[in-house]
Amino acid sequence: MSTVHQLSHPLIQHKLTLLREKTRSTSGFRTLVREIALLMAYELTRDMPTHEVEIETPLETMRGIAIDGKKTVLVPILRAGLGLVDGMLEVVPGARVGHIGLYRDPKTLAAVEYYFKMPEHMSERDAIVLDPMLATGHSAAAAVARLKAAQPRSIRFACLLAAPEGIAHFHALHPDVPVTTCAIDRCLNDHGYILPGLGDAGDRIFGTQ
Repeated sequence: MSTVHQLSHPLIQHKLTLLREKTRSTSGFRTLVREIALLMAYELTRDMPTHEVEIETPLETMRGIAIDGKKTVLVPILRAGLGLVDGMLEVVPGARVGHIGLYRDPKTLAAVEYYFKMPEHMSERDAIVLDPMLATGHSAAAAVARLKAAQPRSIRFACLLAAPEGIAHFHALHPDVPVTTCAIDRCLNDHGYILPGLGDAGDRIFGTQ
């Protein structure tokens, strides 16, 4: 069974509480998503590969540690996943960005792909799939299955909120892929929305409610 990392940092939890409020404006919601993504990036990159480089300080030459940031690929699931990209790029500006376009069939709740574009040489890269919500788990599972065909060096999934049902579905199909989330909420409603949740993340990020 894949690992679930729930981020308990007080700043993340505080900003997530603000994000959930139904009166939060579109610009305020978007800003909070970016700020939370920035904080999440520190945890997601904790075991990022590094290498030694030689530099000169004002006093002498030394060997220092540098990250292999260009080996990281952020993979937002369109469209809502785009809201997490800017914050993470502030922490890892050298990361590449791939895209997976999926929409959820309103009747079956199944994920339907309409776009897929990744950087070259994925076998040398570590992929982080981004989507604000792990609700039913269908979109996340479909995105990871599609990404596995590109054979990246590693894959992990990151979201703001997860439902137990979504985690279970994702685990069943991808036990090898770790999940990082800021909160695990109570359940899904009859329409596949997370409760208590924060509404439709894509609509709230882009102001299309």
